[in-house]
Amino acid sequence: MRHHRENTVLAVAAVAALALGLTACGGSDDTGAKDAGSASSAPQAAGTGDGGTSAKGDPGAADGSTTATGGSTSGGATAGGSTGGGKGTTASTASTGSTGGKTSAKAPACAYGDVKVTVKKADEVPTEHVVLTATNVSGRTCTLLQYPLLAFGPIQTAKDVPAVEKSRPAVPVVVKNGESAYANVRISLGGVHEDNKAVKEFNVNLFAAGGPAEGSVVVKAPAGGLAVDEAVAKTGYWTYELRNGADEF
Repeated sequence: MRHHRENTVLAVAAVAALALGLTACGGSDDTGAKDAGSASSAPQAAGTGDGGTSAKGDPGAADGSTTATGGSTSGGATAGGSTGGGKGTTASTASTGSTGGKTSAKAPACAYGDVKVTVKKADEVPTEHVVLTATNVSGRTCTLLQYPLLAFGPIQTAKDVPAVEKSRPAVPVVVKNGESAYANVRISLGGVHEDNKAVKEFNVNLFAAGGPAEGSVVVKAPAGGLAVDEAVAKTGYWTYELRNGADEF
């Protein structure tokens, strides 16, 4: 009986020891599961970040983050749009500032009937230059394109008078009704020359957008006439006022 009891006690102790061992193993497995869960959660977070960048259709927080970044980029684009607006403004300003661009729409080329042209001798002796004054009498704004086309004599046979390029203004000359523009003209080298001819009147033609315009203005010379040497005659471009250097030739 006593021996049986001892065997029973030993069996119970063995069962208890086994139970404790199994409990310990179970705890280890549970901890491992937790560690595995923790480890798996980190890649999942990383995956969320990737998903936020690439999965634009995901309406979750990740997509919201991407949208915010995109919004920042979009904000940059908006700033760029503002710059583009600046460029647009610049383009608009260029268009507005470009007299040539506005001239064709709002200030057409002056025709010969739109202006009154007069001539005055320069304050010099002997007379080598005259100044043409073109006054707008059309009742509207118009543009004096390029330079006066001069004919000192019959239009069919008169020599062309070349323009001096350095006198070309930066923009076309737009004159309102009642306002004037000017052109300096060399008519001789001074003194008496056998090629000089006495001119009592001469013709002034204007430029249209496509070239010389039809018709011309007959201008009467100052008292005593002009001594003109067509071989050396030159004209400046129309300008708002005569300029030092540009209109000296």
